[in-house]
Amino acid sequence: GWEDAISTAIINFNNEKMQITWAARELFPSENVSFSYTFDEGKHKVWKPCPTYLLDQDYNSGCLFKTEGPTLAISIRNSNGSEELFSKRLKSDFYIKPNRPENVTFLWKEDTVTVSCNKPERAVKCLRLELQYKSKFDKDWQSRTSKCCSIGEQGFDPRKCYSFRVRLKRLVPYCNVVNYSSDWEAETFWMNGTLLDSCDDDEKSRSKTVILLSCLLAVLLMILILLILLCKWQRLQKSVMPAIPDPKYIFADLFSDHNGNFQEWIDKTDHAMVQTKLEYEEPECITEAESQQEDENNSDKQGPQEKIFSFSRAAENYDPKAAQIACLMPTSNSIASFTGLQILMNDDMYVML
Repeated sequence: GWEDAISTAIINFNNEKMQITWAARELFPSENVSFSYTFDEGKHKVWKPCPTYLLDQDYNSGCLFKTEGPTLAISIRNSNGSEELFSKRLKSDFYIKPNRPENVTFLWKEDTVTVSCNKPERAVKCLRLELQYKSKFDKDWQSRTSKCCSIGEQGFDPRKCYSFRVRLKRLVPYCNVVNYSSDWEAETFWMNGTLLDSCDDDEKSRSKTVILLSCLLAVLLMILILLILLCKWQRLQKSVMPAIPDPKYIFADLFSDHNGNFQEWIDKTDHAMVQTKLEYEEPECITEAESQQEDENNSDKQGPQEKIFSFSRAAENYDPKAAQIACLMPTSNSIASFTGLQILMNDDMYVML
C-alpha cells in the first residue's frame, strides 16, 4: 500500500541535476527513510545512495543528485535499507525544467519590440520563448509566446514606460509530462527604445520637468511685472520731479571749445551777437509824406499822431531780410527818437511795439 500512498515531485534542472522530494512528515512521521537511485538498465543495476538529502525538520524529505541518463529508477527504503517502501521508474527527459534565457536583447523600432536570446545547446524544438509586458497603466501582465528564441510584438506606445520579462517553457505533452518553465529573467524597463532603471524614474523626470518649467514661467512673469512697474515709476517720477536740464548739453560749446571758461565763452558769444545784429540790421522804414497842411491842421486838434502801415508777408522760410516791416513813425511834430523797440513774431506777421 505504500506505493499508492506516496506522491513524489520530480524536477530535472536543464538535464543537469535531478531533484526528487516527498512528504516525509505526513508519510513517515515515525521513521527517517533512505533514498537510492540508478540510471542503469537491465539486470545489472548499480544503486547509488543519495549524495545530498533535503531535510524537513530533521526528516529526509528529498534528494538532489546529478543527471546521468534518460532513464531513472528510484527507491525509498526504511532507515536501515532492509525494506523498500516505494520505487518508481521514469524518463528523466520528461521532467526537464529549462534554465533562464541567456543574453536577452531588446530591439525597439517605432511601435514594435523584438526580444531574442541565445539558443540552448539541445532540445530547442521543445522550448518556447514567453514574453510578458505591462505599462504603468496596466494591472495585469500581457503574455505572448513564440518559438525559441525570438519574439516580436507591435502596438507599443513610445510615450509610455513598459516592464518586460521573459522565460523559456517546455512543450506539454510532447516533451514534458509536467508543465515546467524556467525562472523569469530579470525584469527590465523600457521607454521608446531607452533602458530605464524603473518606470518610477520616468515619473520623477516628468515631475522634475514640470517643476522646472513652472519655476521658469514664474521667473519670467516676475521679470515682466518688474518691468511694468519700472516703466510706471519712471513716468511718475518724470511727472512729479521733472528732470533738470544739464548745462553740459545746452552750452555744448562752452565745454567743448572753451573747456568751461565762462568769460572766454561769453566774450565770444557777445561778439557773435553783435555781428549777427549788424548782418540782420533792419531796413529803413519808408513813410509816405503827407502834406504839411494836413499836419498842421491835425496837430492843432490831436497833437502827435502815429500812423501804422502794413507790411507785406515774409518770404518763405521766414527770411528776415525778405520781410518788409511797417514802421510806426511820428509826424513832423512828434518825437523823433524812441527809447525802446520790441518786435513780436506771430506766424508770418511781424508787429513792432
